[in-house]
Amino acid sequence: MKEKSSAQAKKMEELESRFAIDFAKSKSEVEMAKADIESQRETLEEIYARGFNLGVEIENAKDIEVEAKALLSSDDDDSGSDPNRSIYWCLFQWNLVVSLLEFSCIEDLRACQYDDPHLLVFKDMVQCSDANKMENETETVNELQIVETVGESNASTDSDSTTNNIESEPSSKKRKMVKERSMAWRYFNKFTDSEGVKKARCKFCSEEYVADTKHSGTSNLLLHIPKCPTNPYKAEGSQTTLGFQPQGLTGDVSVIPWKFDQEACRRALARMIIKDELPFISVEKDGFRDFVRSLQPLFHIPSRTTMTRDCLEIYHEARLALKSILKESKQRICITTDTWTSIQRINYMCVTAHYIDNNWKLHKRILNFCPITSHKGQDLASGIAKCLLEWGVDKVFTVTVDNASSNDVMVRELSKQFTRWNTNLMEGKHVHVRCMAHIINLVVQDELRDGSVSVERIRQAVRYIRQSPARWKKFKECCDLDRITSKKSLCLDVPTRWNSTYLMLKVATVYEEAFTKYCDIDYGLMSCISNCICDDGQPAGPLLSSDWDSVRRIVKFLEIFYELTLKVSGTLYITSNVHFLEICVVDSSLKELMQNEDAFLREMAKNMKEKFDKYWGDPHKMNKMIFISCVLDPRHKFNTLSFALGSMFGETVGLKIQEDVKTCMDTLFNVYAMKNGGSGSCPSTSSPSSPSSGPSSPSSSSLLSKFMLDLKQHKKCGGVDSKTELDKYLGEDVEEDHEKFNILGWWKLNSPRFPTLAEMARDVLAIPISSVASESAFSTGGRILDPFRSSLTPRLVQALVCVQDWLRNESTTSIKIEEDLDNLEQLEAEFMNTGREPCIVDI
Repeated sequence: MKEKSSAQAKKMEELESRFAIDFAKSKSEVEMAKADIESQRETLEEIYARGFNLGVEIENAKDIEVEAKALLSSDDDDSGSDPNRSIYWCLFQWNLVVSLLEFSCIEDLRACQYDDPHLLVFKDMVQCSDANKMENETETVNELQIVETVGESNASTDSDSTTNNIESEPSSKKRKMVKERSMAWRYFNKFTDSEGVKKARCKFCSEEYVADTKHSGTSNLLLHIPKCPTNPYKAEGSQTTLGFQPQGLTGDVSVIPWKFDQEACRRALARMIIKDELPFISVEKDGFRDFVRSLQPLFHIPSRTTMTRDCLEIYHEARLALKSILKESKQRICITTDTWTSIQRINYMCVTAHYIDNNWKLHKRILNFCPITSHKGQDLASGIAKCLLEWGVDKVFTVTVDNASSNDVMVRELSKQFTRWNTNLMEGKHVHVRCMAHIINLVVQDELRDGSVSVERIRQAVRYIRQSPARWKKFKECCDLDRITSKKSLCLDVPTRWNSTYLMLKVATVYEEAFTKYCDIDYGLMSCISNCICDDGQPAGPLLSSDWDSVRRIVKFLEIFYELTLKVSGTLYITSNVHFLEICVVDSSLKELMQNEDAFLREMAKNMKEKFDKYWGDPHKMNKMIFISCVLDPRHKFNTLSFALGSMFGETVGLKIQEDVKTCMDTLFNVYAMKNGGSGSCPSTSSPSSPSSGPSSPSSSSLLSKFMLDLKQHKKCGGVDSKTELDKYLGEDVEEDHEKFNILGWWKLNSPRFPTLAEMARDVLAIPISSVASESAFSTGGRILDPFRSSLTPRLVQALVCVQDWLRNESTTSIKIEEDLDNLEQLEAEFMNTGREPCIVDI
């Protein structure tokens, strides 16, 4: 029994010794693991920081750190009983994070042996990391969207994490260079100013912020990124609204996305000031500011200084664009000149260019509006030549001016200058074009100035009624009694605008019965007319029924010149093709009126015919371009021209002029043909030659080819192909004449058939036959600048006048500079019908 007990005791001692050894071995392994983890604490925290910066889930790194710290702080010896469960799991989980973050270590981890079943999951994760390696963000727009959603919370988390990590590093060891984690450093550069303050500068707008991450963090930098004005990657965060945009003149609208844009609105305001001739100070007036605040409170109203700067900027941009167009174009331009006067008696010269572009669209652009010190022809020519050189334009086709004697000298000097530039055609015989609207104005105005007593009596009657609202009310009652339904309002004429006299007389004849009835109820009208003194010093006398018959004949006579002036003074359509035809119409009308029974009309027509013949009576003194432009109209050609010449000058003289026109036209065409390097013959399609086969010996095919080549050469020398483009054009039938015929569209369509002739037609058809716009065509007085523009510097006046013309030519809507008196009268009547008291009291 004793032996058995001693054997058991010995066995127990052996077991205890073996357990003691195993326990010591386990404890030793645990202590080694603790030391290993302790030495890797700094690296673990560094990996955690880099993991956050690269987008790794923060919770995984935190779990590793928490479990490692719990293991290190544990004093329980039993904690090492299952090292695979605690120590090794933490270590390999840490190694996995290292491998995922440090790409240089991934190969080492891939080469590890995964004998333990607990590590198989890490093997699978490493294999997955091969296929999905972490990459840096390259889409900066997406980053900005993340910044906007995360906001300051992420920025504060970054700064706190950075501060904690830095403070937790032991001072005994040298810290590794930590890669910047915040997205802000993709858009900012760090620097230290002269006072030692750490700052960051934006890479795009150079804005500076305090960037001491220990105290301020990066929230201020992150907030700047989406607001940076020059950031090219800035995402559009605001939502657009729907707007309605009008399309043309049809009244149709299209729905478009719209978003408020301060710069676009300010530019539109500058364009409005330019186009509508508004003073710069308009933007500082209370009424305009109240209107804008009600319309769009977000719009910051600029000052007049800013508006002036914006208008000049628009002028310089438009000038460069127009200069580029004129420089690249090959066609010649036609210019017109006009003079203006400011209220300070400063004279300005306006130079306007007219041309047809490659798309066969007519353009009118003011090139220069500069002050002049002298009206001498040499000085005017020098100013125009200087203007053309500034624009880089030296190919001028014609110059259209009025009939002042100084303009004749100016055109001769310009023609000499064009010859020195080697750009003049046919010795400059075609350069001078007289303004047709100015000639008609002089012819009509001189006769109306002499006038008749009937016109003066009607003028005094209209003035008497329009002077008082009470008289006008009585006159309207007379119209109602006579059942006159016309809505036209009586208007007084302007002495320098003969069209206003025509319109006054035309409206007055409609109210003849009302005038007669008004004379019966208001004797003051007859007294006023009788006591009026005419230009000849004699009293006008009472208004008679014969005066109305005389005025109606005058109206019918003036209507011809009124409609003709409107037609020839247009600038948005071709006028040169009907120039001579309209001259023939005026000549025929004057000849007819000279046979009229009315002595006054007969005498008026006779005097007008004398002035008319002064300018257009001698066909040899007329510019041949007047006739050539008619021939280049495919509806007319020489068929219409020969008839018009015969009816105006007679058959014999007409045939002689027709031959001269044909000779001049051939000469001009040859100039264009030589410039293009050809003879002007029409392009012909040559049939492709058949490829030769077999040995090169005389055969039937080669002989036939030689015969065809000889035949083609024969045709070029004296056969069908010797006809030029001009001959073929004149040989074709004329086009049918109708209202919708577009002469520029016809030439655009047929320019491939007549390339050289089309180039010549493009220059000839661009000739303007009027030097002034339609609103100035009826005036004999000089054009006057308004007080606003007269108060500006000459350079600023030029910028506003030029850019206004360029912007208005882009618009499709017509510009009306005068109020419609009929509509004003109707609005006034509606206002009175509401029961409100009139604001004007009759005395």
